[in-house]
Amino acid sequence: MADCSGAQKTLRMIFGFLYGPSGAGRSLRSPGLPQWWRPAVAGLVVALLLALSFSPVLAVEPSEVLDDPVLEVRAREISKGLRCVVCQNQSIDDSNADLARDMRVLVRERLLAGDSNDQVTDYMVSRYGDFVLLNPPFKVATYALWFGPLLIIGLGLFVVVVFYRRRSSTSVAETTPAALSNEESRRLEDLMKDET
Repeated sequence: MADCSGAQKTLRMIFGFLYGPSGAGRSLRSPGLPQWWRPAVAGLVVALLLALSFSPVLAVEPSEVLDDPVLEVRAREISKGLRCVVCQNQSIDDSNADLARDMRVLVRERLLAGDSNDQVTDYMVSRYGDFVLLNPPFKVATYALWFGPLLIIGLGLFVVVVFYRRRSSTSVAETTPAALSNEESRRLEDLMKDET
């Protein structure tokens, strides 16, 4: 075990705790626990370790970083507000897509040219549209971005309500017997007289 990395040692310690022999230290082997307990706990532990190992890492490459730290801070601030048009729910600062890299480089080039933060943002909007902003402005052109999800949710709720109302009205109609016609009543009386 001397050649194991820290993560491997941690995993071995966890699996030793879960599956280790009864006499070798503490273990979750207990006659009172159900059979599915150990695999479920082991799966949760592995999933947690994997989730923690994939912590978000900024996608900015060292070759993109500006020499001037003040300009770099401004570039990062602008990049965090711009959407990667490939990934769509990531900022260009967090995306590894080639287009996001090109957009980050473009932001830095505009800053080096002397543009203000607002000028850089306006330039990116003029090139890619309001969709490039992670927080688009509230105007007629962006109503679909603002109200689209609400409209879809409302439409879904309407369909569910209509479905259940129709279902309940048809189920009541199906369970309530229709009244007998005069001829059916007469035939029923005749049948009942014949049986007696």
